[in-house]
Amino acid sequence: MDIRDVFARNLRRHRYAKGLSQEALAHEADMDRTYVSALERGLYSASIDTIARLADVLGIEPDELLRRAKASRNKASSSARA
Repeated sequence: MDIRDVFARNLRRHRYAKGLSQEALAHEADMDRTYVSALERGLYSASIDTIARLADVLGIEPDELLRRAKASRNKASSSARA
């Protein structure tokens, strides 16, 4: 899974956990809902500033949006060693 997919999955997961619609998240982050939708579908790459704004609205640290799931990290490490 590439970093764009990781970001998309984490953004969606944190948005759901916060109980926000794409529209509400976009409004709070001062961006368009269609842009948030495209980010969640992995169609666009987010800038560092965009990641920071989204993380701020979600009440998390920006790096949480870029973290791979532990299973993915372990799988990637295993395949790298093979």
